[in-house]
Amino acid sequence: MNLNATIKNPKRQTVAEDIFQDLRADIIALRLIPNTKLSEVEVAKKFQVSRQPVREAFLRLGEMNMLQIRPQMATRVCKISIQEILNIRFLRTAVEVEVCRRICETATTEDLEPIQLNLDRQKHVIEHGTFDQFQELDYEFHELLCIAAGVGAAFKMILETKSHVDRLCTLALADIAGMEEIYKDHIQIFNALNSKESADAIKLMRFHLERLNETITKARAYHIDYFLD
Repeated sequence: MNLNATIKNPKRQTVAEDIFQDLRADIIALRLIPNTKLSEVEVAKKFQVSRQPVREAFLRLGEMNMLQIRPQMATRVCKISIQEILNIRFLRTAVEVEVCRRICETATTEDLEPIQLNLDRQKHVIEHGTFDQFQELDYEFHELLCIAAGVGAAFKMILETKSHVDRLCTLALADIAGMEEIYKDHIQIFNALNSKESADAIKLMRFHLERLNETITKARAYHIDYFLD
């Protein structure tokens, strides 16, 4: 048994996770715009680590189609793929429609209380906060829906795919009007769930996710060079 490897591996994994989360956040927030070159050496210097955890973070981002990694060529931030986003929406719709149905069938008033608190914080952030803060609460809103439906693990799939959509939202919805639009959808969905109106909740969730069409149109109009297709 290699004791040194056993001791070092957890630390390396933690560093790799930190680098992964940092780069992922920068890509979503467009601090790293599509087609930006990334160097393992430069990122390692920034974090004051070896290249190994950086390579691990790059590989994870590559698996998520957020980085384009090609041997003997520069690693670049992937351009936004509309087809991939539409595929993701198809999967999310299937999951979140079922989540709405389950909440209406099984959730208690207590199960829904954390969602109400989340909505209160969304309103506060729109008035006093930033888009990054609102985006975190948007994540939490959809996670709490999954938890209320008894399928909290389903949010992991949503989270892993939502990163691509979030870049789009950063381009087109990172203003007060955009946040208010999302918040209004969330309120209407919650009210339908709280009233056990399954058909209305499902209809509102579909509408919420279908807003992506106008978001795509708006984003591509101003940033066509960020898109793959």
